Amino acid sequence: MSAAIEVLADIADRRRPAADALKDWGLGHRFAGSGDRAAIASLVYDALRRRASAAWIMGADTPRAVIIGMLRLQHGLAEPTIAELFSGERFAPEKLTEDERRHLTEGSLAEAPPAIAGDVPEWVLPSLDAIFGADCLAELKALGRRAPLDIRINTLQRSRDEALTGLAHLGAEPTPHAPHGLRIPLGPDGRGPALHVEPEFLDGWYEIQDEGSQLAGLLCGAKSSETIVDLCAGGGGKTLALAAAMENSGRLIASDDDPRRLAPIHERLRRAGAVAEVRTPRAGRARADVLGDLDGTVDRVLVDAPCTGSGTWRRNPDAKWRLRPNALSARIQEQAAVLDRAARLVRPGGRITYVTCSLFPEENDAAVASFLGRHGEHFASIPAEEVAASLDGGLKPVLRFTQAGMQMSPALTGTDGFYVATLERVR
Repeated sequence: MSAAIEVLADIADRRRPAADALKDWGLGHRFAGSGDRAAIASLVYDALRRRASAAWIMGADTPRAVIIGMLRLQHGLAEPTIAELFSGERFAPEKLTEDERRHLTEGSLAEAPPAIAGDVPEWVLPSLDAIFGADCLAELKALGRRAPLDIRINTLQRSRDEALTGLAHLGAEPTPHAPHGLRIPLGPDGRGPALHVEPEFLDGWYEIQDEGSQLAGLLCGAKSSETIVDLCAGGGGKTLALAAAMENSGRLIASDDDPRRLAPIHERLRRAGAVAEVRTPRAGRARADVLGDLDGTVDRVLVDAPCTGSGTWRRNPDAKWRLRPNALSARIQEQAAVLDRAARLVRPGGRITYVTCSLFPEENDAAVASFLGRHGEHFASIPAEEVAASLDGGLKPVLRFTQAGMQMSPALTGTDGFYVATLERVR
């Protein structure tokens, strides 16, 4: 508890990612074992998930108050139990004050404004209200819960049924909607096993990937005979999924405007046994277009666009408190640029699958509408219901269909907040 309070204070004072603050704390306290560090991280992330509501019931927004309030709201602990943890003995935080005890006993969210009850910055509420309407508070509460731990089975190596047997020691279960996904149970601290050191991972059986991300990749509709470009490939998570869907046939090209983001993709492709061309742009302003020879020839372009990441706030709760309106404006400009680049790549009859991990309509439907305003003579939006029907497993009832695409969300789909829209070049 004391360490978590210390880390929260560092995050608040220096306005930096929680992962950086936790890493520095660990380096400065090398006596702390891996179990201690995991427990501290779990407390910090839970406190960030409930930062606003915990501060509300405690009547203070100090790191100590947020930790205390979170223990009641997120962990369901009563005042006597929390008082035992705040004993002032050895390394424990100082004893609860009478004022803290009173707030723990009497504090309530009944009169809290929506931004407080939903634990989000107030300025994002209009955007979230626009997509969720009457379901907004339920969705915000779902965003405040811990995310599940999902993996995608690499069908180039194993079927899901084979992997279920081989991964029985992890207690894996099939994901509700993604046909190649497994869900791994979390421990009491909200953390799962170290999947990246499992022999099966090292042998390429699976990748760690949220079910929503898996579904977004499948909704691209990749076929083995096609030429496909993963335009914002980053570390290659969806590139690997596309290679599996294509059964290592056809032609798959991965690129990214930021060459640093592509660095992990080579090892991941090797481990998975996946085949893809990686085209890395040179750094600097005068770099050449590494995809220029493909213009007008590509069957499908996957645009996993840079975005605010608001759909991943379950996993990165500190990001919502660091996000500013100017960052949203910057992402919108980047999305327009990458969609315009995708438009030049696809052949007539080819398709662009536009994906974000955002819940903001400005990055989703509005981005598609803006694209069609610039390219409507050549492109048309494909109905999202038609695209969703291409996947088996009853996905349609748990999707929120928007004007131009489909929105997944923690409360409705049980996934991160992915958005998918499909655009076809008609001439």
